[in-house]
Amino acid sequence: MKYPAIQNYIGGKFVNASTSITLDVVSPLDGNHLSTVPMSGSKDLDDAVKAAQSAFPSWSKTPIKERVQVFFRYKTLLEKNLKELAELCSEENGKTFGESVAEIEKCIELTEFATSLPQLITGELLEVSKGVECRTEHVPLGVVASIVPFNFPAMVPNWTIPNAIALGNCMIIKPSEKVPLSCGRLAELLKEAGLPDGVFNIVHGDVEIVNAICDHPNIEAVSFVGSTKVAKIVYQRATQNLKRCLSLGGAKNHLMVLPDAIPDMTAQNVAASMSGCAGQRCMAASAMIGVGNVDSIIDRICDEARKIVPGENLGAVINKESQQRIESYISQAEKDGAKILVDGRNAKVAGKENGTYVGPTVIDFVTPEMSVAKEEIFGPVISIIRTKTVDEALAIENRNPYGNAASVFTQNGGMARYIIDKASAGMIGVNVGVPVPREPFSFGGWNESKFGVGDITGKSSIEFWTKLKKSTIKWNAEAGVNWMS
Repeated sequence: MKYPAIQNYIGGKFVNASTSITLDVVSPLDGNHLSTVPMSGSKDLDDAVKAAQSAFPSWSKTPIKERVQVFFRYKTLLEKNLKELAELCSEENGKTFGESVAEIEKCIELTEFATSLPQLITGELLEVSKGVECRTEHVPLGVVASIVPFNFPAMVPNWTIPNAIALGNCMIIKPSEKVPLSCGRLAELLKEAGLPDGVFNIVHGDVEIVNAICDHPNIEAVSFVGSTKVAKIVYQRATQNLKRCLSLGGAKNHLMVLPDAIPDMTAQNVAASMSGCAGQRCMAASAMIGVGNVDSIIDRICDEARKIVPGENLGAVINKESQQRIESYISQAEKDGAKILVDGRNAKVAGKENGTYVGPTVIDFVTPEMSVAKEEIFGPVISIIRTKTVDEALAIENRNPYGNAASVFTQNGGMARYIIDKASAGMIGVNVGVPVPREPFSFGGWNESKFGVGDITGKSSIEFWTKLKKSTIKWNAEAGVNWMS
């Protein structure tokens, strides 16, 4: 075991869980045993909530200009420790080192945005009548929780940590049991940056802790990122318990390629979108809709896909079960009559035979009824569906139940605008394979890719992590009494 057994982080200290049940943490890169992670119980969550409650009065009353000083220092520490954090992220998740570097750089950008929050929540003040003024101010909620997935061990936690805490809340985070190491290191950096004990806490575990978070009477809000199936359950359970909840689910992102698309740029973007992070991201290209004659572009996509080599510029998928599930989708598509142009099954990496790899896979002549066209595969696989018109392509995109992202590759501005207007997705790209907005713009999809109001990052997150207090104030008696006062 490379690392010590993982502990919860409560009240500024790493502590053992109340249960003795643990799971092994295994690196997808080579199958090496990294550590063990505890399956905590409800007592551990209670302890974390009590620590957060104790810290909340002082932290929430600290002026936000002072609170964000912690995140100026935290940003510097992320930069200073970038290589170490990227190596840890790669080791526990399986993505390439370069992808892990990009993940930590995104953490830095997210933290940078949080330092700007004092300028964004100044509230409003207006004299609404002679001698009478109205004022609004953003007030923190209290103890909040964030449940995060395996595919971005550092970035997704940092979608919520800087904003929620800078806005005055105290947080409990539940990492994925598959990738629990990065969050512990983030806790150490937050403490080094001067975050008071109890403001940030980690409770490890599985479904028991997720349910306990949704049910706990002293947790005010819950954010979740994961599959749509679980996102629905979390949203329903949390809101049934009268909590705020923003629950992000899965995706089936469609890239529409028109005949006038620039071939090389399109091929590079499509291949990168479908294979980046081994396809294990909710913004990955999963289906490509070729409109009209795009054979030459498909040929170039295949050429680009063959340049992507497992163990070199393509990371591992998270575990053996995922590897088998992804390969079963490819085999089923072949049985259903699709043509495998680039086959990533049975990928092996020399010296890492126990790693869990799937090579880039391009499947042509897929029909909308096939499972590879409808279901989230979460692997480096793209299914090509062919249509004659843009409206047929849009009909296919809009029939899919998800709504995270869609992109179009074209040089026709009018057609791009038409697709932006018609596509049923929260994030749209034009000649962009992964249309993730940059801060201060917010991340969030539509339909069954998101449950709840608002977005998880950027300016929209302010409304989720705070409540608005409205004050009406009158000082001068000589103003008299009217309908306003």
